[in-house]
Amino acid sequence: MSQHPEIIKVSGPLVVACGCAGSKMFDVVRVSEKRLIGEIVELKDDLAYIQVYEETTGIGPQEPVYLTNEPLSVDLGPGLISSIYDGIQRPLDVIRSLSGDFISRGIEAPALDQNKVWYFKPQVKIGQIVSSGDILGIVQETPLIKHKIMLPVGIQGEIIEIKEGEFRIKDVIAKIKTKDNQIKEINLCQRWPVRRPRPIKERLIPDEPLTTGQRVIDSLFPIAKGGTACIPGPFGSGKTVVLHEFAKWADAEVIVYCACGERGNETADLLLSFPELKDPKTGRPLMERTIIVANTSNMPVAAREASIYTAVTIAEYFRDMGYSVGLMADSTSRWAEALREISGRLEEMPGEEGYPAYLSSRLAEFYERAGKAICLGSDRREGALSIMGAVSPPGGDLSDPVVQATLRVVKVFWSLDDKLANARHFPAINWLLSYSLYQENIQAYLKENIALEFPDLRKEAMRLLEEEARLLEIGHLVGIESLSFDDRLILEVAKSIREDFLHQNAFHEIDTYTSLVKQYRMLKIILEFYNLGKASLKAGMDFEKIIKLPIRGKISRLKYIKEDNLIEFDKVEKELKESYA
Repeated sequence: MSQHPEIIKVSGPLVVACGCAGSKMFDVVRVSEKRLIGEIVELKDDLAYIQVYEETTGIGPQEPVYLTNEPLSVDLGPGLISSIYDGIQRPLDVIRSLSGDFISRGIEAPALDQNKVWYFKPQVKIGQIVSSGDILGIVQETPLIKHKIMLPVGIQGEIIEIKEGEFRIKDVIAKIKTKDNQIKEINLCQRWPVRRPRPIKERLIPDEPLTTGQRVIDSLFPIAKGGTACIPGPFGSGKTVVLHEFAKWADAEVIVYCACGERGNETADLLLSFPELKDPKTGRPLMERTIIVANTSNMPVAAREASIYTAVTIAEYFRDMGYSVGLMADSTSRWAEALREISGRLEEMPGEEGYPAYLSSRLAEFYERAGKAICLGSDRREGALSIMGAVSPPGGDLSDPVVQATLRVVKVFWSLDDKLANARHFPAINWLLSYSLYQENIQAYLKENIALEFPDLRKEAMRLLEEEARLLEIGHLVGIESLSFDDRLILEVAKSIREDFLHQNAFHEIDTYTSLVKQYRMLKIILEFYNLGKASLKAGMDFEKIIKLPIRGKISRLKYIKEDNLIEFDKVEKELKESYA
């Protein structure tokens, strides 16, 4: 048998090579003369089973395999923000300039621009003792993001040289003398293996809501900063649109959007629309705080598996700077399909529906990288990484293994309903099936920063929606007219909650985003209408008169009141009380 690694078998994205003794699991290799990038996923004696992240057509036995002896890693440094990468961190704009509209096989391009000059401003002085994670200085990467240059993990010692000025990412900006008298040169960029979570000092309980501007989410099923959420739903129920809304409006300083196997046309829409969007807080282009990892369903299957790890490692890097980061993964079902494909080629014992038996643990490993944490470093920095994953079960079947494995690890479940989507109700999140386990955590924050009664209003709104479902069932049997006036009032108010509060227009400039304060004011007025109506019914007022009050028209238009004109709510509230008086 040859001493040099060479291919002995090709089976789709799986390549088996011999002569690989001494290699390690998850080492990166280059396959054939075309130098296709791959990763070792199994070792037996001197045989290496390699999953190749590019098309393997036309490659055969006896072609060479080149070992790199290092794991799949990403470059972390200035230049990440506003970049668009494929699943293995190759910049798509650079690849396009090299090979045209289609990605050539084996093409290599540095993840960060090697020639771009950045202005580095030190934050530490010569003679200072620094440890892993300490901020050495700042690079103003975009007008929205200060890129903090951190001391790489595993290095500590005394600064013997640090410079201010303009540097390329590989230039030496500082020298550190370690305890064993070694001199370490530091530049603006560091590498990190994607499958290894970046270390933190301490985990914290997520206790602050990640506002998204979507009323059904922020008011009824909130996610906390550092939380995890799952949004499963059938084809056409609006998963991608909801994730796009999160990316646009979520209260996170950095957004990482990972299209891991989503349809090419949806990702193209994302790539075309994002550069034109404005950040709601600053009015600057949204891309100035966004990174996109685009690995669509018409790209090689195996690369989907790498794309999720690439995205989460980049997200962790910005979390370590002390930022709140939002990661949208769209969709983890396609990522699980990549696991299933490789597992089948490796002839492993299949689990449920052909997925590998380790599907649950892989999903758990991914979602567990979310969290709110105290970052490494001598100064106290709090960072948060929130992960929202879309799941596309076949036919919207929630018993699908990927959905069930995801629900076991995430704390928020937004259940998309195709019936609501077909009725043009957006977001099509079913309020009777969804849940959030962060309610208790963020209650103190809502009481302190929004209003003391906000959590109670949410409970009352949920009670009315559940009551409505029960009354509609009775109404189908005996007729709505047979119900008592109190019950019919509940139906009217629940309809108002559904249509005037939960329903949102993603393309309307005012209705697309609602702040927590405005959500509280809207909910308060709708529930005030209910409480006054209930009291009036008791006092003998005619039911028809109540539901035909002109103020109801104004309640239905509350969503179109601008954020800077919330004084209008006081007028509506006053008019509501006068209507009943």
